[in-house]
Amino acid sequence: MIRNIYETHLQVSDLERAIDFYKNKLGLKLARKSIERKVAFFWIGEDRHQMLGLWEKSKDASIQLKHFAFGVDLEFLKCSKIWLEERGLEVIGSQEKGNEEPIVQSWMPAASVYFLDCDGNKLEFISLLFDEPNELGYVPYLSEWEKELENKKI
Repeated sequence: MIRNIYETHLQVSDLERAIDFYKNKLGLKLARKSIERKVAFFWIGEDRHQMLGLWEKSKDASIQLKHFAFGVDLEFLKCSKIWLEERGLEVIGSQEKGNEEPIVQSWMPAASVYFLDCDGNKLEFISLLFDEPNELGYVPYLSEWEKELENKKI
């Protein structure tokens, strides 16, 4: 049966700019690049376990923007806003919340931080929380979620 998503692919407007972004801003390991095919592949996590493919579109073609999430540890997620800003990347708000801190997708539950790549694709750092799920549509900040959990313990 299905165990994970092995690879995902994005269209990019400028392959070299996208390689710079994913390699030098996010720290992914370049697996292979083909100038002839205008494609680059990156390993995510351990080599050969997960892959991101970047495909350069012709100059006259429009890009179909996508969204995907990188799984990260919760401790990294909590400081990821600073980590991203140190690399010149802006954390963006999502689901009617600002960008001050991670938000919680309470139905999962998972904490998330959102940002854009160099083409405008919506990227996410996500960390699963090992709490009970809540209702769909309820999206608190992580600090609010943690405070609610603490209050339940009292």
